[in-house]
Amino acid sequence: MQHFNQIVDAVQTNCHITDARHAQDMTMCIFLLEMRQYYRWEYDIPYADNLPKDDLGNWLIEREQLWNTLEDHPYLPMPLSTGACDPFEAETVNQELVPQGYVYSAGYGRFHRPHFFLGRLHRAEQRDGFQVLEADCEYARDLIAPPAALQGNTIYIRHEAVKSFLWSKVEEWNMQQRDNALGRALACYDFVHAPDQSLARMTEIEAEAMILHELGEGLAGREYGDAAWGEMLMTCSRHRPELYARAVRDNLADCLSTLPTLIERDAQPSLHFYFANFEGMRKKLFPLAASAYQAWVEHGDLAPLKTAVARGREHWIATGNKMIAARRAGEAEMRLVEIGEGSIL
Repeated sequence: MQHFNQIVDAVQTNCHITDARHAQDMTMCIFLLEMRQYYRWEYDIPYADNLPKDDLGNWLIEREQLWNTLEDHPYLPMPLSTGACDPFEAETVNQELVPQGYVYSAGYGRFHRPHFFLGRLHRAEQRDGFQVLEADCEYARDLIAPPAALQGNTIYIRHEAVKSFLWSKVEEWNMQQRDNALGRALACYDFVHAPDQSLARMTEIEAEAMILHELGEGLAGREYGDAAWGEMLMTCSRHRPELYARAVRDNLADCLSTLPTLIERDAQPSLHFYFANFEGMRKKLFPLAASAYQAWVEHGDLAPLKTAVARGREHWIATGNKMIAARRAGEAEMRLVEIGEGSIL
């Protein structure tokens, strides 16, 4: 592909600029964990291999020095064959890249942090009015690698990021080995005797579950109105109101798409893994789902979970619309927190 090396360099430079501006937003513990994964990706180190401590330490110093030189730089345009393009115009970039077997993404994640990545196209398809682009090998990425994202009507799935996320869960369980949802999910595979094959299989299965969630995000946007929801979210200048808002939408997405589809398919590994990651604000607001999952584990009865999903669907639509109305009325951000705290189901 013409200009491919220049495109890779431009995307990676923009990734460095994002990291230079936002790496300090993380706690030190999260920062170091993410940097270890970033180093593993950059040097293509197998997941089961230990990282070289001295080399990792030197790399950390060099990377922070690089960031210091880039923090005030503007983002670079994308050097397409048709001319320079704004790096956030992912749809325009993909019109050139996707037919040639590549996929590019640019957008904003949690707390308005920009994200960029460039990868090899694994699969492209249309589902329920949304374009799904899956990438495997990644050529450029930033420190935080979201495994899945919805931008406009396009869903991006990053298999390398999915695999990295899953391996971190395998390591987490190996440290404790408790009888919990994560243990039940991993027991559906053979990580003891065939870790590589199990990780590859789990990546394919959980990538599909992530697609279902992003489809739910798209459906949630139709319920709320994407423009209205985006305006409300962009006015959140503090983390707590945004966390409540995102949890509400996540719960709606899963009641619209993820959970009903997994239940219909009897996708037991993914159901266990879903509840292994059902935590934080999402779980705080939706304890009914957690208790319904426990009923399924103990009695093999999915009826309580189906009921929780049906109730949650209507509940989260109403809650999200209340948040939008509150911001349109000019109410303070704490009003979003009050709505969230009052919406426990």
